[in-house]
Order: sequence, then C-alpha cells, then structure tokens
Amino acid sequence: MVAALAAVLALVAAVLVAGGRFGWFSDPLISGAPEAHADVEVVATGLVAPWDLAFLPDGTALVTERDSARLLAVNGAGAVREVARITQASPGGEGGLLGVAVSPDYPTDGRIYLYYTTADDNRIARIRLAGDGVATRPEPVLTGIPRARTHNGGRIAFGPDGMLYAGTGDAGDRDAAQDHTSLAGKILRLTPEGAPPADNPFAGSTVFSLGHRNVQGLDWGPDGDLFASEFGQDRHDELNRVRAGGNHGWPVVEGVAGLADYVDPVATWATRDASPSGIAFHGGRIWLACLRGQRLYRVTAQGEQAETLLSGTYGRLRHAATAPDGTLWVLTSNRDGRGSPAADDDRILRITG
Repeated sequence: MVAALAAVLALVAAVLVAGGRFGWFSDPLISGAPEAHADVEVVATGLVAPWDLAFLPDGTALVTERDSARLLAVNGAGAVREVARITQASPGGEGGLLGVAVSPDYPTDGRIYLYYTTADDNRIARIRLAGDGVATRPEPVLTGIPRARTHNGGRIAFGPDGMLYAGTGDAGDRDAAQDHTSLAGKILRLTPEGAPPADNPFAGSTVFSLGHRNVQGLDWGPDGDLFASEFGQDRHDELNRVRAGGNHGWPVVEGVAGLADYVDPVATWATRDASPSGIAFHGGRIWLACLRGQRLYRVTAQGEQAETLLSGTYGRLRHAATAPDGTLWVLTSNRDGRGSPAADDDRILRITG
C-alpha cells in the first residue's frame, strides 16, 4: 500500500511538472490584445542591428550595434556619430556588442558599462569617453559568462540600489540554468566594480536569480520590483517579476508551473506573438519590444489590461527605453539576419503619445 501511494504521488508530481512545461495549466496567456494608437516620430535611420540604448544625463542616447560592434551617440535631433568600436567583441549569431548602461554616478566617474561577446566568453566591461568623445579601452568588470551562437542574454541596467544587473542566456546548455555555480541562464547582480554584493541571495556569488532561458529585458517598477522578459522555447514567452534567489523554472518548466519551488511569470505569450527583448516601465505600464511578434505590448505590472502597438508597422522591435524628456525610444531590428529590412532600416523611433 505504501509503495503504491508513493508511486501515485510521484506520478502526480511528474504530471504537475509536465503541466508547467507543456502548458496544460491555465497560463496567464495574452492573445488577441486590442491595438492601441501611438504617435511615432523617426529619430534616426540607417543603423545596423541596434541592440541597446542608454541615456547620458544631457539626453544623448548611447546605442550599441550588435554586429558592427559600434557604440553610437545619438542626440534628440537624430544626429549619429560613432564614439567607439569594441574590437574585443566577436560578433556572430546572437552575439556581439549587446548591452549598455550608464553609471548612476556618471557626472563624477564618467563610466559606461558594456556587455559583449568575445571569442571565449560573454563579459561586462567599462569605458570612459575622452574629451574628444572617443572611448577609452574597455576595462573588464566580469568575465566568464558562457557564450554560444544563441542565448547570450546581454541586457544590463543599474537598479535603484546602485547595483548593476545583467540578464544572461543558457548559451544552449539547458541544465546550466539550474546550476548555481554557472553564470548562464541567470540574472546577475554585481557592484560597479564587479564584485558580489554582500546581500546577494547566494553568498559570494553574483547570481541573483536562476532558471532563465534567455533574458533580454530588465526594468524596475516604481515600487522597486525588478521585471524581466524572457524568450520561451516552443510555447510561452514570459514577463517575470524577479525574486532575489528565485528559481524561474527553466528548463524544468516553461510558463506557469503552479509549484512552490518555482516563480511563476506575471504574463505569458505564445512565442509566435512575442519573442520579447527589451522592456521599459513607462507611463505606469510595462512596454515589451517584440522581435518575432513585430509589435509592442503594453501591460500592467500584474500582466493585465494588455494592449498592442505598432503591430507589423516597423518590423522587428529590439528594445524600448524611457528618455529623460519622458518620451519612449524604440529600436528596430530588421538588419539582424532575421528581418526584412526597409530601405531606411534600422531605425530609432520616438513615441510621443
């Protein structure tokens, strides 16, 4: 009798896990969200697979190009100039020059942080802009993040706590996402010098959360909660409210697990409708720039009241970020090898209303 009961319990547990992986449970799946209007201006054209942007205090946008490994400065009028070419980067597949973040102490330290793929790893380094606007040689801050042709993660951002956060991918090694000792498939939290903060959930480690497949969006709500977008495999792309030390499930589950050991997503989308990359908390809602879905999604922090914007109008969308003037800037990604570029792609868009 005891053996039979144990077998039944094991079967129930397996069904629960499979239900999370294959979507048998009622995911907070968003489909058929109504289209909303957006007033759009084109800021700049002719970019090559722009990947990330961050704003300097004077409103200048720093924009990375993944495949050219160029760091560009773009002003509000759309003038573009190259300020650095990261020769240490090794573009290929989904790797190259990816994330950029501006130090919260930029007026005094002048530091700009970059996430890029080398021949051996993904890494975070920092540079300064010299008096002539040309960047200094990158100084590594964190190295050894696993790399591959796909699933390199790459988004970096400073949090309200002054720490630097980084989304990484599993680099094609699914099990690494569940390995506390690997930097793959994680959200990392580190000091500006690259060290693990003393209050990180795993002592002596930069790992902040685990169980991620490929994180490419990070931003914080007004209450300080960290949100992250994540590419699913076959069924569910995710928007997650990230918990310190939380296990977000991959590869054990995809989407909602309904299990105490895993953090369920706030919202999910079918992969054909989304592939969310960069996100921005803007105007009280979370905006997700979607590649395969070729649209912006806008949802509340609870994953409710979903709307779509720009559906199919500008092609693949890589990132969204709030500018100092309160507008939302969006990067297209039609020259990344997977899009159908228009003559003036890639573009930076500005949403004013």
